[in-house]
Amino acid sequence: MTEPLVEIQSVSHSFGPHRVLEAISLDIAPASYTVLLGPSGSGKTTLLNILGGFLTPSEGRVLIEGTDCTALAPARRPTTTVFQDYALFPHMTVGANVAFGLRMRGVGRGERRRRALETLEIVGLDHVETRKPHELSGGQRQRVALARALVVEPALLLLDEPLGALDLKLRRQMQDELKAIQKRVGTVFVHVTHDQEEAMALADLCVVMSEGHIEDMGPPERVYRRPRTRFTATFMGESTILPAGAVACPGLDPAASLVAIRPESIGLGDAPPSHVALGSGTVTDLVFQGGFKRASVTDPADPGRVYTVRVPVTQPLAEGDTVALHCSPDEIIPLKE
Repeated sequence: MTEPLVEIQSVSHSFGPHRVLEAISLDIAPASYTVLLGPSGSGKTTLLNILGGFLTPSEGRVLIEGTDCTALAPARRPTTTVFQDYALFPHMTVGANVAFGLRMRGVGRGERRRRALETLEIVGLDHVETRKPHELSGGQRQRVALARALVVEPALLLLDEPLGALDLKLRRQMQDELKAIQKRVGTVFVHVTHDQEEAMALADLCVVMSEGHIEDMGPPERVYRRPRTRFTATFMGESTILPAGAVACPGLDPAASLVAIRPESIGLGDAPPSHVALGSGTVTDLVFQGGFKRASVTDPADPGRVYTVRVPVTQPLAEGDTVALHCSPDEIIPLKE
C-alpha cells in the first residue's frame, strides 16, 4: 500500500475562544489532487494555512513526506502556495516572477532562467517571459502564479481559491488546465474552494467540510451520488430530502432517518414496475437552465414537501401542471442527519 504524502493527525485550531477546526484527520496520497470544499466558515482555509505553515495548530500534527512539519515555518517545508490574488511582483517581468523563489534559494542566473522557461512552457506561457503582469489577462496571471509555485519543485502545492476572481468561461477553462498540469508534473495539489462544480471537475479526493469538521470525503462521483450526511447531500449539488418513512423503498437501510433524491433521478409520469412511486404534485416553479429545465413540484397534501426535478428542455411542462413522480430504488440515498 502506498504511504500517504501528507498525514494530518487530529488537528484542531482555535482563534481565541472560537474553535474553527475539530480533530481533523486526513491522509493525502502522492500524485493526487485533493479539494477542500465547504461554505465560508467551514475551516477549509484554516486547514490550508496550517498545511502551508502560516498557522500552527492548537492541537495535532502535520507530517509531509514522513517529516513532522507542524511547527516549521513556510520556507522550511516542502510546500508552496498560490493565493487568489496571485501576489505577483508588478515591477518584475514574468520570467523574473517565476524565477524569484529560485533566486531566494541561491540558484545561479542561467539555471534560474532555464528552469523558469521550462516551467512557463508547462503552463503554456513561455512566450510571455519578458512581459509585466499588468500586460496579461487574469487567466495568464493565474498561470504565472502557478508556474512560480511549481518551479521550486515542491512536494505539495496549495491553492487558495485560485479561480475565484475569474469569469465563468475562464474558470472552466482553467479547471481543465489545472487538472492537466497536475497530472503532468505529478505534484500533490490541495485546492480550497466553495464551488461544488469546481471540486467535482478537479478532485481525485473531495473533502467536504462544515463547521470545522469533515462531513464526507472520497472520490467526487461517490460523494455526489452517495453522500453520507444531509449536509453533503444539500451542499454538493441539489437534493430533495425526505423522512425515510415517506418512501416505500425495498431494501432501504433501516438505520436511515432521512433519504435524499437527486433532481436528475426523479422521473415524471406513472412509475415503471421497477421504480418507486413518489406520489404526485403540482409544478410550482419552472426555470430554464440551458441543457435542462429545473422544476419544483409541491405535494398539495404537504406544501412543505417540494421535489426538485431536472427535466429535458423538450419535455412539455408548465407551472400549474399536476404530475406523478417516480424514482429507481437504487437512486434513493439513505442519510445520517
